[in-house]
Amino acid sequence: MVKITGEYQGELHCNALHVSSGNQLVTDAPKDNQGRGEAFSPTDLVATALATCIVTTMAIVARRNGFELPPVKFEVTKEMSADAPRRIARLATQLWMPIPESHPQAAALAAIASNCPVHHSLHPSVERPVTIHWAQA
Repeated sequence: MVKITGEYQGELHCNALHVSSGNQLVTDAPKDNQGRGEAFSPTDLVATALATCIVTTMAIVARRNGFELPPVKFEVTKEMSADAPRRIARLATQLWMPIPESHPQAAALAAIASNCPVHHSLHPSVERPVTIHWAQA
């Protein structure tokens, strides 16, 4: 079990604390929803959670298979719905894998893209395409 505590600070800002590690983060409402966009918004954190969960889960599977995953760059683009209620409509993730698609672990790693815990936790209405850019062999 993980405990996160926090407090609303006013001006659409919150502080949150990951109790076991002591790490903190700050959120702000986005500019398109009355905020100043000075920090991650709560929905930005969902987008970040998806991309980092995909890569972390890939690294866990790779390690389990005796392979240490090299650094992987990622980008996630969050699109909000145009209609009410306001919600995340699409999270498009791109990964730049530093290994070629012919690598023995590539198929297992690609399968993780739509099987990480965050991916399974999102509502089915959220589009979540993943594009993997493999290194040239």
